Amino acid sequence: MEYQILTQFYSRIEKTSRRTEMINSLVQLFRQTPKEIVDKVVYLSTGKIAPEYTGLEYNFGEKLAIRSLSRILKIPSHEIEKKVKEVGDLGEAGRLLYESLNFKPEGYLTVEEVYEGFLNIAKAVGIGSQEKKIRIFTSLLRKARAQEVKYLLRTITERLRLGIGENTILEALAIAFTGSSTNRDILERAYNLCSDIGYVARVFAGKGLEGVKGIKIEVGRPIRPMLAERMGSPVLILRKLGGRCGAEYKYDGERVQVHRKGDEFYLFSRRLENITHQYPDLIEFLKEAIDHDFIIELEAVVIDPSSGEVKPFQELMHRKVKYVTRYHILKYPVAGFIFDILYLDGEDLTLKPYPERRKILERVVKRTERVDLVPQRVIDKVEDMESFFYQAIEESCEGLVCKSLSSESVYQAGKRGFLWIKYKRDYKSVLADTLDLAVIGGFWGKGQRRGTFGSLLMACYDPDTDTFKTVTKVGTGFTEDDFKKLEEMLMPRKLNHKHPRIDSILSADIWFEPFLVLEITGAELTLSPVHTCGWGKVASSRGIGLRFPRFTGRYRLDKKPEDATTEQEIIEMYKMQRKIKVSFQKAEL
Repeated sequence: MEYQILTQFYSRIEKTSRRTEMINSLVQLFRQTPKEIVDKVVYLSTGKIAPEYTGLEYNFGEKLAIRSLSRILKIPSHEIEKKVKEVGDLGEAGRLLYESLNFKPEGYLTVEEVYEGFLNIAKAVGIGSQEKKIRIFTSLLRKARAQEVKYLLRTITERLRLGIGENTILEALAIAFTGSSTNRDILERAYNLCSDIGYVARVFAGKGLEGVKGIKIEVGRPIRPMLAERMGSPVLILRKLGGRCGAEYKYDGERVQVHRKGDEFYLFSRRLENITHQYPDLIEFLKEAIDHDFIIELEAVVIDPSSGEVKPFQELMHRKVKYVTRYHILKYPVAGFIFDILYLDGEDLTLKPYPERRKILERVVKRTERVDLVPQRVIDKVEDMESFFYQAIEESCEGLVCKSLSSESVYQAGKRGFLWIKYKRDYKSVLADTLDLAVIGGFWGKGQRRGTFGSLLMACYDPDTDTFKTVTKVGTGFTEDDFKKLEEMLMPRKLNHKHPRIDSILSADIWFEPFLVLEITGAELTLSPVHTCGWGKVASSRGIGLRFPRFTGRYRLDKKPEDATTEQEIIEMYKMQRKIKVSFQKAEL
Protein backbone atom coordinates (compact mmCIF):
# COMPACT_ATOMS: atom_id res chain seq x y z
CA MET A 1 0.00 0.00 0.00
CA GLU A 2 1.43 3.37 -1.01
CA TYR A 3 2.05 5.79 1.84
CA GLN A 4 0.62 8.50 -0.40
CA ILE A 5 -2.85 6.94 -0.03
CA LEU A 6 -2.55 7.18 3.75
CA THR A 7 -1.46 10.82 3.67
CA GLN A 8 -4.40 11.70 1.42
CA PHE A 9 -6.72 10.44 4.13
CA TYR A 10 -4.70 12.35 6.74
CA SER A 11 -5.17 15.54 4.76
CA ARG A 12 -8.92 14.95 4.55
CA ILE A 13 -9.21 14.19 8.29
CA GLU A 14 -7.09 17.20 9.20
CA LYS A 15 -9.46 19.54 7.38
CA THR A 16 -12.69 18.29 8.92
CA SER A 17 -14.30 19.69 12.06
CA ARG A 18 -17.00 17.01 12.28
CA ARG A 19 -16.50 13.68 14.02
CA THR A 20 -18.87 11.86 11.65
CA GLU A 21 -16.71 12.91 8.71
CA MET A 22 -13.59 11.73 10.55
CA ILE A 23 -15.20 8.32 11.15
CA ASN A 24 -16.35 8.04 7.53
CA SER A 25 -12.82 8.77 6.32
CA LEU A 26 -11.38 6.13 8.66
CA VAL A 27 -13.96 3.59 7.52
CA GLN A 28 -12.94 4.16 3.89
CA LEU A 29 -9.27 3.95 4.84
CA PHE A 30 -9.64 0.63 6.71
CA ARG A 31 -11.67 -0.90 3.88
CA GLN A 32 -8.95 0.12 1.44
CA THR A 33 -6.12 -1.23 3.60
CA PRO A 34 -4.76 -4.77 3.04
CA LYS A 35 -5.71 -6.87 6.08
CA GLU A 36 -2.13 -7.86 6.83
CA ILE A 37 -1.05 -4.24 7.45
CA VAL A 38 -4.18 -2.78 9.09
CA ASP A 39 -2.33 -2.75 12.45
CA LYS A 40 0.46 -0.63 10.95
CA VAL A 41 -2.08 1.84 9.52
CA VAL A 42 -3.78 2.09 12.93
CA TYR A 43 -0.50 2.73 14.75
CA LEU A 44 0.67 5.34 12.24
CA SER A 45 -2.71 7.09 12.29
CA THR A 46 -2.44 7.59 16.05
CA GLY A 47 1.10 8.92 15.65
CA LYS A 48 2.66 5.89 17.33
CA ILE A 49 4.74 2.91 16.31
CA ALA A 50 3.57 0.48 18.99
CA PRO A 51 1.41 0.38 22.13
CA GLU A 52 2.31 2.76 24.96
CA TYR A 53 3.48 -0.06 27.24
CA THR A 54 6.30 -1.13 24.91
CA GLY A 55 8.14 2.10 25.72
CA LEU A 56 9.17 2.52 22.07
CA GLU A 57 9.67 6.21 21.30
CA TYR A 58 11.19 7.99 18.33
CA ASN A 59 13.34 10.37 20.42
CA PHE A 60 13.74 12.39 17.26
CA GLY A 61 13.31 16.09 17.93
CA GLU A 62 12.83 18.99 15.57
CA LYS A 63 16.55 19.71 15.34
CA LEU A 64 17.29 16.21 14.04
CA ALA A 65 14.39 16.52 11.59
CA ILE A 66 15.77 19.82 10.29
CA ARG A 67 19.26 18.29 9.93
CA SER A 68 17.73 15.46 7.90
CA LEU A 69 15.85 17.91 5.67
CA SER A 70 19.03 19.93 5.21
CA ARG A 71 20.89 16.86 3.91
CA ILE A 72 18.17 15.94 1.45
CA LEU A 73 17.42 19.43 0.14
CA LYS A 74 21.07 20.54 0.31
CA ILE A 75 20.21 23.86 1.94
CA PRO A 76 21.48 25.24 5.28
CA SER A 77 19.54 24.35 8.44
CA HIS A 78 19.01 28.03 9.27
CA GLU A 79 16.99 28.47 6.07
CA ILE A 80 14.72 25.63 7.12
CA GLU A 81 14.41 27.07 10.63
CA LYS A 82 13.42 30.41 9.10
CA LYS A 83 10.69 28.70 7.08
CA VAL A 84 9.41 26.87 10.16
CA LYS A 85 9.10 30.17 12.06
CA GLU A 86 7.36 31.74 9.08
CA VAL A 87 4.62 29.07 8.75
CA GLY A 88 4.57 27.88 12.37
CA ASP A 89 4.73 24.16 11.57
CA LEU A 90 7.67 21.93 10.66
CA GLY A 91 5.59 19.59 8.52
CA GLU A 92 4.04 22.37 6.46
CA ALA A 93 7.43 24.06 6.11
CA GLY A 94 8.90 20.82 4.76
CA ARG A 95 6.07 20.44 2.26
CA LEU A 96 6.49 24.01 0.97
CA LEU A 97 10.27 23.61 0.63
CA TYR A 98 9.89 20.40 -1.36
CA GLU A 99 7.46 22.15 -3.70
CA SER A 100 9.47 25.35 -4.11
CA LEU A 101 12.70 23.43 -4.80
CA ASN A 102 10.83 21.05 -7.13
CA PHE A 103 12.32 18.03 -5.35
CA LYS A 104 12.16 14.80 -7.38
CA PRO A 105 11.59 11.71 -5.20
CA GLU A 106 13.59 8.56 -5.88
CA GLY A 107 10.83 5.99 -6.30
CA TYR A 108 7.83 5.89 -3.96
CA LEU A 109 7.09 5.08 -0.31
CA THR A 110 4.93 2.25 0.98
CA VAL A 111 3.17 2.11 4.35
CA GLU A 112 5.23 -0.96 5.23
CA GLU A 113 8.47 0.85 4.43
CA VAL A 114 7.52 3.90 6.50
CA TYR A 115 6.45 1.76 9.45
CA GLU A 116 9.65 -0.31 9.39
CA GLY A 117 11.73 2.86 9.10
CA PHE A 118 10.01 4.45 12.11
CA LEU A 119 10.30 1.21 14.07
CA ASN A 120 14.05 1.01 13.42
CA ILE A 121 14.42 4.66 14.44
CA ALA A 122 12.64 3.92 17.72
CA LYS A 123 14.85 0.89 18.35
CA ALA A 124 18.10 2.73 17.67
CA VAL A 125 19.85 3.38 21.01
CA GLY A 126 23.35 3.82 22.35
CA ILE A 127 26.53 5.13 20.76
CA GLY A 128 26.02 6.28 17.19
CA SER A 129 22.24 5.98 17.43
CA GLN A 130 21.59 9.63 16.52
CA GLU A 131 23.40 9.33 13.21
CA LYS A 132 21.66 6.02 12.53
CA LYS A 133 18.27 7.63 13.14
CA ILE A 134 19.08 10.47 10.74
CA ARG A 135 20.28 8.03 8.10
CA ILE A 136 17.06 5.99 8.28
CA PHE A 137 14.86 9.08 8.19
CA THR A 138 16.69 10.66 5.26
CA SER A 139 16.19 7.43 3.32
CA LEU A 140 12.44 7.95 3.76
CA LEU A 141 12.60 11.65 2.86
CA ARG A 142 14.54 10.80 -0.32
CA LYS A 143 11.59 8.80 -1.66
CA ALA A 144 8.85 11.12 -0.39
CA ARG A 145 6.53 13.49 -2.22
CA ALA A 146 5.76 16.93 -0.75
CA GLN A 147 2.56 15.92 1.06
CA GLU A 148 4.21 12.77 2.41
CA VAL A 149 7.08 14.88 3.80
CA LYS A 150 4.59 16.92 5.79
CA TYR A 151 3.26 13.86 7.63
CA LEU A 152 6.62 12.11 7.93
CA LEU A 153 7.96 15.17 9.74
CA ARG A 154 4.91 15.53 11.95
CA THR A 155 4.91 11.85 12.88
CA ILE A 156 8.61 11.58 13.70
CA THR A 157 8.47 14.69 15.93
CA GLU A 158 5.27 13.38 17.59
CA ARG A 159 3.11 16.22 16.29
CA LEU A 160 0.77 14.43 13.89
CA ARG A 161 -2.14 16.42 15.36
CA LEU A 162 -4.94 14.34 13.88
CA GLY A 163 -6.15 13.57 17.41
CA ILE A 164 -7.84 10.29 16.48
CA GLY A 165 -9.04 8.63 19.70
CA GLU A 166 -9.11 4.90 20.41
CA ASN A 167 -12.92 4.84 20.65
CA THR A 168 -13.18 6.54 17.26
CA ILE A 169 -10.86 3.94 15.71
CA LEU A 170 -12.83 1.07 17.29
CA GLU A 171 -16.08 2.48 15.95
CA ALA A 172 -14.61 2.93 12.47
CA LEU A 173 -13.20 -0.61 12.51
CA ALA A 174 -16.59 -2.04 13.50
CA ILE A 175 -18.32 -0.20 10.66
CA ALA A 176 -15.58 -1.01 8.14
CA PHE A 177 -15.63 -4.79 8.72
CA THR A 178 -19.20 -5.51 9.92
CA GLY A 179 -21.19 -2.60 8.51
CA SER A 180 -22.40 -1.50 11.94
CA SER A 181 -21.01 0.27 14.99
CA THR A 182 -22.98 -2.04 17.31
CA ASN A 183 -20.04 -4.46 17.46
CA ARG A 184 -17.75 -1.80 18.90
CA ASP A 185 -18.37 -3.15 22.41
CA ILE A 186 -16.76 -6.49 21.48
CA LEU A 187 -13.70 -4.71 20.09
CA GLU A 188 -13.55 -2.44 23.11
CA ARG A 189 -13.60 -5.38 25.54
CA ALA A 190 -10.67 -6.97 23.69
CA TYR A 191 -8.77 -3.69 23.60
CA ASN A 192 -9.35 -3.14 27.32
CA LEU A 193 -7.81 -6.54 28.05
CA CYS A 194 -4.70 -6.18 25.88
CA SER A 195 -4.19 -2.38 25.53
CA ASP A 196 -2.99 -2.85 21.95
CA ILE A 197 -5.39 -1.37 19.42
CA GLY A 198 -3.22 -2.37 16.46
CA TYR A 199 -3.27 -5.99 17.59
CA VAL A 200 -7.07 -5.90 17.96
CA ALA A 201 -7.38 -4.41 14.46
CA ARG A 202 -5.15 -7.11 12.93
CA VAL A 203 -7.05 -9.96 14.63
CA PHE A 204 -10.40 -8.42 13.65
CA ALA A 205 -9.41 -7.94 10.01
CA GLY A 206 -8.01 -11.46 9.75
CA LYS A 207 -10.26 -13.57 11.99
CA GLY A 208 -13.44 -11.54 12.43
CA LEU A 209 -15.44 -11.06 15.63
CA GLU A 210 -14.83 -14.62 16.84
CA GLY A 211 -11.10 -13.99 16.68
CA VAL A 212 -11.51 -10.79 18.69
CA LYS A 213 -13.58 -12.62 21.32
CA GLY A 214 -10.63 -14.99 21.71
CA ILE A 215 -8.25 -12.23 22.87
CA LYS A 216 -7.35 -13.01 26.47
CA ILE A 217 -5.35 -11.47 29.30
CA GLU A 218 -1.60 -11.98 28.96
CA VAL A 219 1.11 -11.28 31.51
CA GLY A 220 3.20 -8.43 30.10
CA ARG A 221 0.28 -6.75 28.32
CA PRO A 222 -1.34 -4.21 30.67
CA ILE A 223 -5.09 -4.26 31.25
CA ARG A 224 -6.73 -0.85 30.91
CA PRO A 225 -7.68 0.20 34.45
CA MET A 226 -11.21 0.26 35.80
CA LEU A 227 -12.21 3.75 36.92
CA ALA A 228 -14.55 5.09 39.60
CA GLU A 229 -17.34 7.64 39.51
CA ARG A 230 -17.51 10.15 42.32
CA MET A 231 -20.18 11.23 44.78
CA GLY A 232 -20.05 13.48 47.83
CA SER A 233 -22.76 11.97 50.03
CA PRO A 234 -22.54 8.71 52.01
CA VAL A 235 -26.33 8.48 51.87
CA LEU A 236 -26.37 8.54 48.07
CA ILE A 237 -23.36 6.24 47.80
CA LEU A 238 -25.03 3.56 49.91
CA ARG A 239 -28.29 4.01 48.02
CA LYS A 240 -26.44 3.65 44.70
CA LEU A 241 -24.63 0.51 45.89
CA GLY A 242 -27.72 -1.26 47.25
CA GLY A 243 -27.38 -0.21 50.89
CA ARG A 244 -24.06 -1.97 51.47
CA CYS A 245 -20.53 -1.62 50.11
CA GLY A 246 -16.89 -2.46 50.59
CA ALA A 247 -15.13 0.80 51.51
CA GLU A 248 -11.37 1.02 50.95
CA TYR A 249 -8.77 3.68 51.71
CA LYS A 250 -7.93 5.86 48.72
CA TYR A 251 -4.20 6.53 49.00
CA ASP A 252 -2.65 9.60 47.37
CA GLY A 253 0.01 7.59 45.56
CA GLU A 254 0.73 6.17 42.12
CA ARG A 255 -1.63 3.54 40.81
CA VAL A 256 0.50 0.66 39.56
CA GLN A 257 -0.49 -2.53 37.74
CA VAL A 258 2.00 -5.30 38.51
CA HIS A 259 2.47 -8.41 36.34
CA ARG A 260 4.51 -11.42 37.39
CA LYS A 261 5.44 -14.59 35.51
CA GLY A 262 8.10 -16.57 37.30
CA ASP A 263 10.95 -14.16 37.97
CA GLU A 264 9.78 -11.68 35.32
CA PHE A 265 8.03 -8.54 36.53
CA TYR A 266 6.32 -5.75 34.60
CA LEU A 267 5.00 -2.60 36.26
CA PHE A 268 2.66 -0.23 34.42
CA SER A 269 1.38 3.23 35.29
CA ARG A 270 -2.21 4.42 35.07
CA ARG A 271 -1.34 5.59 31.51
CA LEU A 272 -0.01 2.08 30.74
CA GLU A 273 3.61 3.23 30.52
CA ASN A 274 6.21 0.67 31.55
CA ILE A 275 7.62 1.93 34.88
CA THR A 276 9.29 -1.30 36.00
CA HIS A 277 12.64 0.49 36.37
CA GLN A 278 11.23 2.94 38.94
CA TYR A 279 10.48 0.35 41.61
CA PRO A 280 13.22 -2.33 41.85
CA ASP A 281 12.74 -2.48 45.64
CA LEU A 282 8.96 -2.93 45.37
CA ILE A 283 9.53 -5.90 43.06
CA GLU A 284 11.66 -7.58 45.72
CA PHE A 285 8.99 -6.94 48.36
CA LEU A 286 6.34 -8.47 46.08
CA LYS A 287 8.45 -11.58 45.46
CA GLU A 288 8.33 -12.19 49.20
CA ALA A 289 4.64 -11.34 49.56
CA ILE A 290 3.02 -13.32 46.70
CA ASP A 291 4.42 -16.67 45.57
CA HIS A 292 2.32 -16.98 42.39
CA ASP A 293 2.06 -15.70 38.84
CA PHE A 294 -0.31 -12.74 39.04
CA ILE A 295 -1.63 -9.40 37.83
CA ILE A 296 -2.49 -7.08 40.71
CA GLU A 297 -3.22 -3.39 41.21
CA LEU A 298 -1.76 -1.38 44.04
CA GLU A 299 -1.05 2.13 45.22
CA ALA A 300 2.68 2.87 45.56
CA VAL A 301 3.44 5.44 48.26
CA VAL A 302 6.53 6.80 49.95
CA ILE A 303 6.60 5.96 53.66
CA ASP A 304 8.60 6.71 56.79
CA PRO A 305 10.03 3.22 57.56
CA SER A 306 10.31 3.92 61.27
CA SER A 307 6.65 4.86 61.73
CA GLY A 308 4.93 3.51 58.63
CA GLU A 309 3.51 6.98 58.03
CA VAL A 310 2.54 7.76 54.42
CA LYS A 311 4.33 10.78 52.96
CA PRO A 312 2.88 13.29 50.46
CA PHE A 313 2.49 12.34 46.81
CA GLN A 314 5.18 14.86 45.81
CA GLU A 315 7.79 12.68 47.50
CA LEU A 316 7.00 9.86 45.07
CA MET A 317 7.78 12.12 42.12
CA HIS A 318 11.49 11.77 42.95
CA ARG A 319 11.18 8.20 41.61
CA LYS A 320 10.29 9.60 38.15
CA VAL A 321 13.84 9.31 36.86
CA LYS A 322 15.46 7.22 34.15
CA TYR A 323 17.76 5.42 36.58
CA VAL A 324 16.60 4.69 40.13
CA THR A 325 19.69 4.33 42.30
CA ARG A 326 20.39 3.21 45.85
CA TYR A 327 20.08 6.88 46.82
CA HIS A 328 16.45 7.03 45.60
CA ILE A 329 15.59 3.73 47.27
CA LEU A 330 16.93 4.86 50.66
CA LYS A 331 15.79 8.49 50.42
CA TYR A 332 12.28 7.68 49.16
CA PRO A 333 11.36 4.22 50.47
CA VAL A 334 8.13 2.86 49.03
CA ALA A 335 5.37 0.54 50.12
CA GLY A 336 2.62 -1.06 48.07
CA PHE A 337 -1.02 -1.26 49.18
CA ILE A 338 -2.82 -3.84 47.01
CA PHE A 339 -6.49 -3.26 46.16
CA ASP A 340 -7.31 -5.73 43.37
CA ILE A 341 -6.21 -8.92 41.63
CA LEU A 342 -7.05 -9.57 37.97
CA TYR A 343 -5.16 -12.76 37.16
CA LEU A 344 -3.74 -15.65 39.17
CA ASP A 345 -1.75 -18.63 37.88
CA GLY A 346 -3.35 -18.60 34.41
CA GLU A 347 -6.89 -17.72 35.52
CA ASP A 348 -8.64 -14.52 34.42
CA LEU A 349 -10.29 -13.08 37.53
CA THR A 350 -11.81 -9.96 35.94
CA LEU A 351 -15.25 -11.60 35.58
CA LYS A 352 -15.38 -12.62 39.26
CA PRO A 353 -17.25 -10.22 41.58
CA TYR A 354 -15.29 -7.89 43.83
CA PRO A 355 -15.92 -9.81 47.11
CA GLU A 356 -14.40 -12.96 45.56
CA ARG A 357 -11.38 -11.07 44.27
CA ARG A 358 -10.85 -9.53 47.71
CA LYS A 359 -11.00 -12.99 49.37
CA ILE A 360 -8.40 -14.29 46.88
CA LEU A 361 -6.11 -11.38 47.80
CA GLU A 362 -6.54 -12.11 51.51
CA ARG A 363 -5.62 -15.74 50.83
CA VAL A 364 -2.56 -15.30 48.59
CA VAL A 365 -0.90 -12.14 49.94
CA LYS A 366 1.58 -12.52 52.78
CA ARG A 367 1.41 -9.15 54.52
CA THR A 368 4.76 -7.53 55.24
CA GLU A 369 6.00 -4.11 56.34
CA ARG A 370 6.21 -2.99 52.71
CA VAL A 371 3.35 -4.91 51.09
CA ASP A 372 -0.15 -4.93 52.50
CA LEU A 373 -3.78 -4.89 51.41
CA VAL A 374 -5.61 -1.59 51.28
CA PRO A 375 -7.61 -1.32 54.54
CA GLN A 376 -11.22 -2.28 53.84
CA ARG A 377 -14.47 -2.33 55.77
CA VAL A 378 -17.92 -3.62 54.78
CA ILE A 379 -20.30 -0.77 55.52
CA ASP A 380 -24.10 -0.45 55.61
CA LYS A 381 -24.52 2.63 57.81
CA VAL A 382 -23.85 6.29 56.97
CA GLU A 383 -22.22 6.96 60.33
CA ASP A 384 -19.83 4.02 59.81
CA MET A 385 -18.80 5.40 56.41
CA GLU A 386 -18.21 8.84 57.88
CA SER A 387 -16.11 7.34 60.67
CA PHE A 388 -14.04 5.25 58.25
CA PHE A 389 -13.64 8.27 55.97
CA TYR A 390 -12.14 10.40 58.75
CA GLN A 391 -9.94 7.48 59.80
CA ALA A 392 -8.59 7.37 56.23
CA ILE A 393 -7.99 11.13 56.25
CA GLU A 394 -6.17 10.80 59.58
CA GLU A 395 -3.85 8.25 57.96
CA SER A 396 -2.91 10.65 55.11
CA CYS A 397 -5.34 9.27 52.52
CA GLU A 398 -7.53 11.25 50.10
CA GLY A 399 -10.73 9.52 51.17
CA LEU A 400 -12.47 6.28 50.28
CA VAL A 401 -13.34 4.17 47.27
CA CYS A 402 -16.68 2.46 47.89
CA LYS A 403 -17.19 -0.74 45.90
CA SER A 404 -20.25 -2.76 45.00
CA LEU A 405 -20.61 -6.12 46.75
CA SER A 406 -23.16 -7.46 44.26
CA SER A 407 -22.72 -10.50 42.04
CA GLU A 408 -22.40 -8.05 39.10
CA SER A 409 -19.32 -6.31 40.58
CA VAL A 410 -16.88 -7.59 37.94
CA TYR A 411 -13.69 -5.74 37.01
CA GLN A 412 -14.80 -3.50 34.14
CA ALA A 413 -11.48 -2.97 32.38
CA GLY A 414 -11.23 0.48 30.77
CA LYS A 415 -14.66 1.49 32.06
CA ARG A 416 -15.85 4.14 34.48
CA GLY A 417 -19.00 3.30 36.39
CA PHE A 418 -20.87 3.21 39.65
CA LEU A 419 -19.52 -0.16 40.72
CA TRP A 420 -16.72 1.93 42.25
CA ILE A 421 -17.49 5.34 43.73
CA LYS A 422 -14.90 7.79 45.07
CA TYR A 423 -15.82 9.59 48.27
CA LYS A 424 -13.19 12.29 48.70
CA ARG A 425 -14.97 15.03 50.63
CA ASP A 426 -18.38 16.63 51.03
CA TYR A 427 -19.85 19.04 48.53
CA LYS A 428 -21.16 21.98 50.49
CA SER A 429 -22.69 25.07 48.92
CA VAL A 430 -19.55 25.39 46.81
CA LEU A 431 -17.53 22.91 44.78
CA ALA A 432 -15.07 21.37 47.23
CA ASP A 433 -13.54 18.81 44.89
CA THR A 434 -11.40 19.45 41.82
CA LEU A 435 -12.01 18.66 38.17
CA ASP A 436 -9.45 17.18 35.79
CA LEU A 437 -10.18 18.93 32.49
CA ALA A 438 -8.61 18.81 29.03
CA VAL A 439 -7.28 21.97 27.36
CA ILE A 440 -9.03 22.34 23.99
CA GLY A 441 -8.60 26.03 23.13
CA GLY A 442 -7.24 29.39 24.17
CA PHE A 443 -8.11 33.06 24.19
CA TRP A 444 -5.54 35.82 23.68
CA GLY A 445 -4.81 38.05 26.65
CA LYS A 446 -5.13 41.80 26.97
CA GLY A 447 -2.88 44.45 28.49
CA GLN A 448 0.24 42.84 29.92
CA ARG A 449 -0.86 39.47 28.56
CA ARG A 450 -1.37 40.73 25.01
CA GLY A 451 0.20 38.36 22.46
CA THR A 452 -0.03 35.29 24.69
CA PHE A 453 -2.72 33.29 26.48
CA GLY A 454 -5.15 35.16 28.70
CA SER A 455 -7.33 32.12 29.39
CA LEU A 456 -7.82 28.52 28.32
CA LEU A 457 -10.98 26.70 27.26
CA MET A 458 -11.39 23.52 29.30
CA ALA A 459 -13.48 20.43 28.60
CA CYS A 460 -14.70 17.22 30.20
CA TYR A 461 -14.83 13.91 28.32
CA ASP A 462 -17.95 12.08 27.15
CA PRO A 463 -17.00 8.42 26.53
CA ASP A 464 -20.37 7.66 24.92
CA THR A 465 -19.67 10.00 22.00
CA ASP A 466 -15.86 10.10 22.32
CA THR A 467 -16.02 13.89 22.43
CA PHE A 468 -14.81 16.72 24.66
CA LYS A 469 -17.46 19.11 25.97
CA THR A 470 -16.72 22.56 27.35
CA VAL A 471 -17.09 23.31 31.07
CA THR A 472 -15.26 26.58 31.68
CA LYS A 473 -12.73 29.21 30.65
CA VAL A 474 -9.88 29.54 33.14
CA GLY A 475 -7.36 32.36 33.38
CA THR A 476 -6.50 32.53 37.09
CA GLY A 477 -4.12 30.48 39.21
CA PHE A 478 -1.39 30.57 36.56
CA THR A 479 2.04 32.04 37.20
CA GLU A 480 4.14 33.64 34.46
CA ASP A 481 6.21 30.45 34.42
CA ASP A 482 3.00 28.46 33.92
CA PHE A 483 2.04 30.57 30.91
CA LYS A 484 5.49 30.03 29.37
CA LYS A 485 5.33 26.31 30.05
CA LEU A 486 1.80 26.08 28.62
CA GLU A 487 2.83 27.92 25.48
CA GLU A 488 5.71 25.47 24.94
CA MET A 489 3.40 22.49 25.51
CA LEU A 490 0.35 23.68 23.61
CA MET A 491 1.58 25.53 20.53
CA PRO A 492 2.96 22.39 18.83
CA ARG A 493 -0.61 21.02 19.11
CA LYS A 494 -2.21 24.11 17.57
CA LEU A 495 -4.95 23.56 14.98
CA ASN A 496 -6.40 25.84 12.31
CA HIS A 497 -9.95 24.84 13.22
CA LYS A 498 -11.92 23.18 15.99
CA HIS A 499 -10.96 19.52 16.35
CA PRO A 500 -13.76 17.14 15.22
CA ARG A 501 -13.93 15.56 18.69
CA ILE A 502 -14.62 18.92 20.36
CA ASP A 503 -18.23 19.90 21.09
CA SER A 504 -18.22 23.65 21.72
CA ILE A 505 -20.59 26.57 21.28
CA LEU A 506 -17.83 29.02 22.17
CA SER A 507 -15.39 29.98 19.44
CA ALA A 508 -11.81 30.03 20.76
CA ASP A 509 -9.12 32.33 19.38
CA ILE A 510 -6.92 29.29 18.99
CA TRP A 511 -7.78 25.59 19.01
CA PHE A 512 -5.68 22.68 20.27
CA GLU A 513 -5.72 18.95 19.81
CA PRO A 514 -6.96 17.53 23.16
CA PHE A 515 -3.94 16.08 24.93
CA LEU A 516 -3.14 18.07 28.11
CA VAL A 517 -5.11 17.64 31.35
CA LEU A 518 -5.04 20.26 34.13
CA GLU A 519 -6.54 20.17 37.62
CA ILE A 520 -9.11 22.95 38.04
CA THR A 521 -11.06 24.08 41.09
CA GLY A 522 -13.89 26.62 41.32
CA ALA A 523 -16.77 28.05 43.30
CA GLU A 524 -19.70 25.98 42.03
CA LEU A 525 -21.30 24.30 39.06
CA THR A 526 -24.14 26.25 37.46
CA LEU A 527 -26.46 26.04 34.45
CA SER A 528 -24.82 27.65 31.43
CA PRO A 529 -26.10 28.83 28.04
CA VAL A 530 -22.62 28.60 26.50
CA HIS A 531 -21.07 25.35 27.79
CA THR A 532 -21.93 21.98 26.24
CA CYS A 533 -21.25 19.69 29.23
CA GLY A 534 -24.61 18.10 30.11
CA TRP A 535 -26.40 20.06 27.40
CA GLY A 536 -30.14 19.39 27.65
CA LYS A 537 -29.63 16.69 30.30
CA VAL A 538 -30.43 18.78 33.39
CA ALA A 539 -32.23 21.73 31.77
CA SER A 540 -33.59 22.56 28.33
CA SER A 541 -31.12 24.48 26.13
CA ARG A 542 -28.59 24.67 28.95
CA GLY A 543 -25.34 22.97 29.84
CA ILE A 544 -23.26 22.98 33.03
CA GLY A 545 -20.42 25.44 33.63
CA LEU A 546 -17.92 26.04 36.44
CA ARG A 547 -18.02 29.47 38.10
CA PHE A 548 -14.85 31.27 39.24
CA PRO A 549 -12.46 28.58 37.98
CA ARG A 550 -8.83 28.50 39.07
CA PHE A 551 -5.83 26.36 38.08
CA THR A 552 -4.56 24.47 41.13
CA GLY A 553 -1.00 24.32 39.77
CA ARG A 554 -1.22 20.59 39.11
CA TYR A 555 -0.49 19.32 35.60
CA ARG A 556 -2.12 15.87 35.28
CA LEU A 557 0.57 14.39 33.05
CA ASP A 558 -0.39 10.96 34.41
CA LYS A 559 -3.71 11.23 32.59
CA LYS A 560 -4.67 11.01 28.95
CA PRO A 561 -7.36 13.44 27.78
CA GLU A 562 -9.80 10.51 27.82
CA ASP A 563 -9.08 10.19 31.56
CA ALA A 564 -10.45 13.67 32.24
CA THR A 565 -13.50 14.10 34.47
CA THR A 566 -16.49 12.76 32.56
CA GLU A 567 -19.66 14.57 31.60
CA GLN A 568 -21.71 12.16 33.73
CA GLU A 569 -19.54 12.83 36.79
CA ILE A 570 -20.11 16.56 36.43
CA ILE A 571 -23.86 16.05 36.02
CA GLU A 572 -23.91 14.00 39.25
CA MET A 573 -21.83 16.64 41.04
CA TYR A 574 -24.23 19.36 39.89
CA LYS A 575 -27.26 17.39 41.12
CA MET A 576 -25.55 16.79 44.45
CA GLN A 577 -24.87 20.50 44.84
CA ARG A 578 -28.51 21.30 44.20
CA LYS A 579 -29.69 18.80 46.81
CA ILE A 580 -27.28 20.13 49.42
CA LYS A 581 -28.28 23.74 48.72
CA VAL A 582 -31.96 22.86 49.10
CA SER A 583 -31.29 21.05 52.39
CA PHE A 584 -29.34 24.09 53.69
CA GLN A 585 -32.20 26.41 52.71
CA LYS A 586 -34.74 24.22 54.51
CA ALA A 587 -32.52 24.08 57.59
CA GLU A 588 -32.28 27.90 57.65
CA LEU A 589 -36.10 28.15 57.49
